[in-house]
Amino acid sequence: MTRATLDKQPHEVASMFDDVAANYDLTNDVLSLGQDRRWRKEVAKAVDARPAQRILDLAAGTGTSSLPFTATGAYVVPCDFSLGMLREGKRRHPWLPLTAGDATRLPFADGVFDAVTISFGLRNVQDTGQALRELYRVTKPGGRVVICEFSHPTWAPFRTVYEEYLMRALPPVARAVSSNPDAYVYLAESIQSWPDQPGLARQLQQAGWSQVAWRNLSGGIVALHRGTRPL
Repeated sequence: MTRATLDKQPHEVASMFDDVAANYDLTNDVLSLGQDRRWRKEVAKAVDARPAQRILDLAAGTGTSSLPFTATGAYVVPCDFSLGMLREGKRRHPWLPLTAGDATRLPFADGVFDAVTISFGLRNVQDTGQALRELYRVTKPGGRVVICEFSHPTWAPFRTVYEEYLMRALPPVARAVSSNPDAYVYLAESIQSWPDQPGLARQLQQAGWSQVAWRNLSGGIVALHRGTRPL
């Protein structure tokens, strides 16, 4: 079993997700106490996919996150660099155009997507700034980005309780439900080391995105950032 480290070597991260692909969606549901379903509904509302639009769903894993977009009539490309995740996704959703791709070198032409989105994947990319620039490159002028990522609770007492859960309660729960519990120790560490909400907003702006804003979900456990590529 593979456990990535915080330097986020791409082959280690990809291998780690290969190991957990079969039970990944179920494990997330258990560890988030079912909140991940609510978070993904908020992502779908923020992306606001329309019929015939092209949507890039980056770090899509098994493609589960792409299903709300396909339901609107949009053309969705689920993209991930874990071949294990993609194989599991193809088994479950054979009609989806699952695509292998690295967030820092996306295999798409310039300006082809009306919206790009990534949920719970950006913090696993080795070069966040490069990934944000690549998302910008493949988005049409006037198009939008939506990022859903773990963040930092805004109320200090709750933040303390949450961090205790991450480092003490999460590993034993992961051992009970995951095929690679060590992967979830990395995930907890990566959440703690991730920039706060204003920090990620600054990185979006530095990559060229305008009208950058965010909204906290579940008290800041998760933040929903969004931006627009200028016309």
